[in-house]
Amino acid sequence: MTGSTDTIAALRVDPALSPLRRSLDVYYGDVERDARMDAFYSRFVTAGDLVFDIGSHVGDHIGSFRRLGAVVVAVEPQPLCLRALRAIYADDDQVTIVEAACGAVAGRTRFHVNSANPTVSTASADFVRAADGAGGWESEVWDTAIEVPVVTVDTLIQEYGVPTFAKIDVEGFEDEVLAGLSRPLPALSFEFTTIARPVADRCLDRLGALGVDGFDVALGDDKSMTFQRWVSASDMAAYLAGLPHEANSGDVYCVSGGDRASLPEGRMR
Repeated sequence: MTGSTDTIAALRVDPALSPLRRSLDVYYGDVERDARMDAFYSRFVTAGDLVFDIGSHVGDHIGSFRRLGAVVVAVEPQPLCLRALRAIYADDDQVTIVEAACGAVAGRTRFHVNSANPTVSTASADFVRAADGAGGWESEVWDTAIEVPVVTVDTLIQEYGVPTFAKIDVEGFEDEVLAGLSRPLPALSFEFTTIARPVADRCLDRLGALGVDGFDVALGDDKSMTFQRWVSASDMAAYLAGLPHEANSGDVYCVSGGDRASLPEGRMR
């Protein structure tokens, strides 16, 4: 299960991991936040399920999925984040860490690193360009780049099985991740940002083509659904297009074969 408080405390004071300190402070040690996350994800995940966490960062979502009893495959390309993940989940044989980005085709890609704020590091050059001069993004600098391996969701499925739920949070590369998926999943989420709305449109188009038929959205880090019912891809696209720039980001939740008239509060399986 999640690493001990001693492990987290040691990571917080590790000079090599100083760029992750803010994330470790925000995402670990807040019992109320953990409880809200667990309650939210319990509608999608239960004990014994397989979950893909694509874009794991420092692994707080892994912690929630594990508290719910899921087996987790965590995909993360950043060396600093990988160091933290391996320390936090070193003793948990139900967490598999895949050192890679996730994309449309297997291979390698250029990964743009924001050394001061690794949470917005990205494999998308378009995302970096979209952030340039955008309101709220003025202080963000992608100051270096590394080459990282790329896996596809289809490859992950071949190796580990079909996940009950997949969380995709990869800073403007979500459409590329979904381009590497050739079948609908029972449920998944993908992050959107208002500086890169076309990415969300492509995600919705791709999911619609795969037969995904129900969508809702939670804004920011708030684990609260907006519509409280499953809506169509076109309705979701219209909603995202109408959001003010200041909304910044959120996560679109998607289900296949769900009853779109029902509230997405209970388990959709």
